[in-house]
Order: sequence, then structure tokens, then C-alpha cells
Amino acid sequence: MNDLSSVPTPEGEHPPRERKPDWIRVKAPVSKGYHETRKLMRELSLNTVCEEAACPNIGECWTKKHATVMILGDVCTRACAFCNVKTGMPRKVDPLEPEHTAVAAAKMGLEHIVITSVDRDDLPDGGAGQFVKVIKALRRETPETTIEILTPDFRGKMRAAVEAICEAGPDVYNHNLETVPRLYPTIRPGARYYASLRLLEEVKSHDPMIFTKSGIMLGLGEQRLEVHQVMDDMRSADIDFMTMGQYLRPTPRHAKVEDFVTPKAFDAYGSIARAKGFLQVASSPLTRSSYHAGDDFAEMRAAREARLAKAAARAD
Repeated sequence: MNDLSSVPTPEGEHPPRERKPDWIRVKAPVSKGYHETRKLMRELSLNTVCEEAACPNIGECWTKKHATVMILGDVCTRACAFCNVKTGMPRKVDPLEPEHTAVAAAKMGLEHIVITSVDRDDLPDGGAGQFVKVIKALRRETPETTIEILTPDFRGKMRAAVEAICEAGPDVYNHNLETVPRLYPTIRPGARYYASLRLLEEVKSHDPMIFTKSGIMLGLGEQRLEVHQVMDDMRSADIDFMTMGQYLRPTPRHAKVEDFVTPKAFDAYGSIARAKGFLQVASSPLTRSSYHAGDDFAEMRAAREARLAKAAARAD
């Protein structure tokens, strides 16, 4: 599909916007619930990936009082070609961030919370310690809330970081592969595909009962068989949950959309992933890592219990 934002325009004119198909369009957020969630985030000085990554689902999620908190500031030390988060030298880590995150979860009455972060290659532990503090604060303040974390790859510090976070006991450990290996040099140049797989293997090695999760974006130029291979690689790493969603270009400076993948194609990918043995699969144009995360977690937990019961019955 042609990328209209790359067409030259006369000086002083804005390039035409990339036209999205009907199935990818969403309404602008205007609800009372959206504004209440935004107000609470500002009062507690919390960042959200919903805003920083310009998520298309922000209106729906914030209306339902669901927000993905982004810890360790709003400036990333990496510059991935798909990501809208600012790049540069981050500020000092906010010592109040863990407590503020727990207060937000309690005030919103969250049954399930997703915590992510920017990359912090400037920190000795890559920011792992802040994840640990946030998890502990949530356990103290709102112990019934299940916790899902979406971490960076902790380049060069992975094993110690994963060990510390797993000891804190999140319910779900998510780390996204983002795309197929062939596209890493242009789309995710600061990361390594197999290092990300090893991180998720390390989680399972440390605690097999922590659910693991990973996702990729479609529409960046990947081939169908490459996506199938990523599924196989994820299953080899014993990943429980796979997400697939449409890549949307945040600005003309970012990687262009090579293709808008149809809902029918997403359904087909989802069916193949389920056949490969994932406990849970989310595959649609608007799927994002934390979209419907609470409902998906409940379904994944039920699927594991059913699978374990079936295995026990066979053993008898």
C-alpha cells in the first residue's frame, strides 16, 4: 500500500496523512472516564505508554479506567524506528514512582495492572530495581491486583535483572520481540532477536509458573512464513501468550507502513498460533500488548488450569 506521507509537497504545506482502512479507525477519546483517568495520572506524576506511544485504543481503555503505567521516566535511551517515545538522556529515577503507581491502581480499582518502561541503558541494573519496587508497592497497597510487567531487554544485564524481577513475583512477564529477525537492523537496531528470546526462556527457567508473553507488529514488510517461524521460536522458548497487531506509523520520521493487514489475515495468523500450542493468542489490527490484558489474563489462567487437569487425568 502506498505511503502517502512520503509524497513530496510544496513548501509550507503539510504532507497528506496516511489513509487508514476502515477497520483501523477509532473515535477520539471524549468520555468522562477518559478525562478522569488522565487527571489521576497527572496528579500522581505518572507516565503512561498509552499516551507516549500514541495508542489507538486509549479512548476505550481509559474510559474503562485501564491504563498502562510507564515507569522510569518518559525518555528512552534507544531509538527504535517504530516507537513514538522520546529519545535522549533520561532524568533521575523518581523515588515516589512505585508508591504513586500503587495508589493509582488502588484508586482505579484495578483487578489487573500492566507496568512497562522505557529502556534505561544508563542505569547499572537497566531499571530492574524500579520494577521490583513497583511490584512490592502494588502487593502492599492492592494485594488482590494481578500484575503484568512489560520490560526492556536489559542489554548486558539480563540474567541478574530477570532474577530480581522474578523474585518479586509478577503474574505475567511480557517482553516483545516486535518483528521478525530479518527486520531487526532497521526496525529494532538496538536489540537482538535471540537475546530477547533468551530473556523469556530465563523467566521460565527461574519460575515456570510465571506466565510469559510476547508480541509482534505486522505491516512492516514481514513475510507470512517469517511470522510462522517467530511463532515456532516463541513456542520453543515456552512462551504462553502471543499478541499480533497492526503497526501504525506515529510520524513521518518513523518506519513506514508497508501493508495494512486485513482482519481476515489476522484471524488466520491467530488460528495458526493457537494450533501451535499457545495458552492464549490475541490477533487483530488493534491488538496491543496491554489491550484487554485483564480479560486475557483470566482466560490464560483458566486455560493453564484446564491443561494441567487434563494432564493429571491422563496420568491417572
